[in-house]
Amino acid sequence: MSDIHMDPKVVNALRDVMEGGFTDLLDTFLSDSEERLGQLHNAREACDLTLVAHSFKGSSSNMGAIRLAHLCGLLEERAQKKQLAEIQELVIKIDDEYQMVRRLYRAERQRSVSPHFVSR
Repeated sequence: MSDIHMDPKVVNALRDVMEGGFTDLLDTFLSDSEERLGQLHNAREACDLTLVAHSFKGSSSNMGAIRLAHLCGLLEERAQKKQLAEIQELVIKIDDEYQMVRRLYRAERQRSVSPHFVSR
């Protein structure tokens, strides 16, 4: 499993493509992620876990949150196979990883809205 929390190449590409909308993109990702975490904690059926994990995996991957996407992929696979023994532990790992990603993306957001000073 990758130890990389955030792929800077993906984040920089998103910043370039989104330009002024980059901070909105980050805000949307973080807000949606909070909602998905709640859905993971409240899921009672394997099919619900599968759907939420798949969606969370996709958005995390698109945003460059490599490890979070990987963990969501593992959860999706286990839920599909109904291997529910380690699900709670995996959801906790996803929670922990999301907290790390949230800090990193908030820092990226801050860098995007702060004026850039050029040293002379």
